[in-house]
Amino acid sequence: MLYAFKIASRYLTASKAQTALLVLGVAVGVFIFIFMSALIGGLAEFIMARTAGDISHVTLQAEPVDPVLLHSFTGTTLLVQEPSTQKDALRDATNFLSLITDLPQVKAVSPQIAGSGVLRRGTKVAQVSIIGLEPGQESAILDLAGYMVGGDVQLRSGVVLLGKQLAEDLGLTLGQSVQVQSANGIDAALSVTGIYQIGAGGLDRRSIYVSLSTARTLFAMPQGLTRIEVKLFDLYAADAVTAHITALTGLPAKSWTEDGAQLLEALSAQAQTGYFLKTFAMITIIIGVASSILLSTYRRRPEIGIMRAMGASRRFVVLVFVLQGALIGLLGGLCGAAVGYLALLPFPTRDAFRSGTLPIDITQGSYGLAIALTFIGAVAASILPARAAARVDPVTAIGQ
Repeated sequence: MLYAFKIASRYLTASKAQTALLVLGVAVGVFIFIFMSALIGGLAEFIMARTAGDISHVTLQAEPVDPVLLHSFTGTTLLVQEPSTQKDALRDATNFLSLITDLPQVKAVSPQIAGSGVLRRGTKVAQVSIIGLEPGQESAILDLAGYMVGGDVQLRSGVVLLGKQLAEDLGLTLGQSVQVQSANGIDAALSVTGIYQIGAGGLDRRSIYVSLSTARTLFAMPQGLTRIEVKLFDLYAADAVTAHITALTGLPAKSWTEDGAQLLEALSAQAQTGYFLKTFAMITIIIGVASSILLSTYRRRPEIGIMRAMGASRRFVVLVFVLQGALIGLLGGLCGAAVGYLALLPFPTRDAFRSGTLPIDITQGSYGLAIALTFIGAVAASILPARAAARVDPVTAIGQ
């Protein structure tokens, strides 16, 4: 084994320029593999962070009230919902809220009271969705603190957070007072203490955030909640956790995947594209190594003939050229991984992704995998040329 390694090393150092060029080719293939892994992985993380990362992964919603049967005719049933100012509520939320919070998969839980209403400032009126959050948990689901462009995110009694588009539409600035009226007809004068910009025009123009106590007053709900939003450490475990929460609480829970099926399909298609590109990079490496080993065997046919005439077995000859391919794959893999890592260092980290930047995640470069696949591919690519070299007739080879 050691003697075969020495011969393989000597073959590589005998033609340094050719060996360097071959190692460079393998390194470029590895660099492409690592770059594509970091780009596709980072892009998937960026998309998930800006979509599923800012939404509830599991939602418990108050069950709708069934309409009252007023009259039934032959073949016809008339169902009419009596007008009501009372919101549907999770009446016993406090009994199972702690159970959900204690689940190991759960990252955060946000009890909420939500409903519709209008926002008034003078003669200007805007229809809005009013969302009441627990103070101190404003960013439990949606990272409101990260989207603030003015004021602070802290919710207190008598304050409201507005989207930037909504504030501009009504001509509102920080510190100004605004009149909020819920669908129940209850009014409240609130002070604007924070303005956020998510980047989604609908949310920035439609949603306002108040404290849970303020929402209770607006919707006349001294007890209960309208929904509970749950954020998980692993959003892909949402379906399993949803079933578990339903079993715990007895209430229907909804996973984000029900409405996010198209997003999952898009991410899956993106991942498959990445696999194809990385596969092509590995095929290029394998073809390059196989071609170089095949060329080396033709150039060294007389030397192979001498080795065989001196008693070297075919297995020994195969081992020499397989080791040669392995060294090329290992050197190229290490060089490509090192260059790939250095090239990815200037890009922002996963937590610093922002719009307008290239979302490349250096942690998803798959460096070890790239080196391992390159090494294995180089060894596999060397086997056929090595076996062809081992079948060389010593007399014919020496005569050449």
